Amino acid sequence: MSFLFLALAIVLEVGGTLSLRMAAHHGWKWIPPVVVGYALAFTMLSLTLQSGMTVGVAYGIWTAVGVALTALAGRILFKEPFSWVMGLGVALIIGGVLLVELGAHH
Repeated sequence: MSFLFLALAIVLEVGGTLSLRMAAHHGWKWIPPVVVGYALAFTMLSLTLQSGMTVGVAYGIWTAVGVALTALAGRILFKEPFSWVMGLGVALIIGGVLLVELGAHH
């Protein structure tokens, strides 16, 4: 159940971040989705931790997947750059998170 809560937290946080991008360029009407997205994301993260996942693993996965999804969504939705160097950075973040998760089991 913790991974379901974490997946919801990530999707909501990415949605809040993309709404923040919209608010920066298209006005205050995008602020409510930012606030709601982040509030619900942290609520889901809290439920993730309550269901037994460690904070290091949860935050690491949140960060890695959130960075990757936000960068890809920025490319698709806003035509922002996504170079091979950025892709390598995302891959390194994901690799680091996998190492943290593996280390948590020892």
